Amino acid sequence: MNYNDTPRHQGLRKRLVDGLKIKGIRNEKVLEAIGKVPRHLFMESGFINFAYKDQAFPIGAGQTISQPFTVAFQTQLLNIQKNEKVLEVGTGSGYQAAVLVEMGAKVFTIERQRELYLKVQKFLPSIGYSPACFFGDGYKGLPNLAPFDKILVTAGAPSIPQELKLQLKIGGTMVIPVGDKNRQEMYEIVRVAENDFTSKKHGGFVFVPLLKGTVNN
Repeated sequence: MNYNDTPRHQGLRKRLVDGLKIKGIRNEKVLEAIGKVPRHLFMESGFINFAYKDQAFPIGAGQTISQPFTVAFQTQLLNIQKNEKVLEVGTGSGYQAAVLVEMGAKVFTIERQRELYLKVQKFLPSIGYSPACFFGDGYKGLPNLAPFDKILVTAGAPSIPQELKLQLKIGGTMVIPVGDKNRQEMYEIVRVAENDFTSKKHGGFVFVPLLKGTVNN
């Protein structure tokens, strides 16, 4: 891996991880992954000095790189195990996908904005992360590659897409923010049987909306 990750960057990541612990992130594997992924490389150059603040920032195409706490919270809810098959809906900057790969997951990630998809498809392997990247409508998921152990949705949906629920393995978990464009509740959905799902709510968040269709810009 040939990229600029200085002792200063590493120190800032350690401070970020310490802050996430204070905010309630307890999963050591999640904290370790966030401590390793060089978030500054995922940012527009003007924001690099802010890369290790616990904030979301713009990445272009009307999207954001999620707040590290949100990434950690969603990932902790998923309880990722090594070699699990994980579908991520909404690749965005690729930061969340990198965290999942760092944890040993087999990651399949789908992005509806062609501009972001093309960028991430080249960028992630250049820094040592190689999830399977797809351009498509996140609402439809990847039925040809289902079922998945875990599904992570990184944008706010008005309701839980049925097509995604049906792509979970029995015993599998989906984490998805659900609500209107101003505020969503974080849901943890578990497929307990062929046609039986349980759901739990885990507090309020604000995400960009999960939109249908694709954008070929």
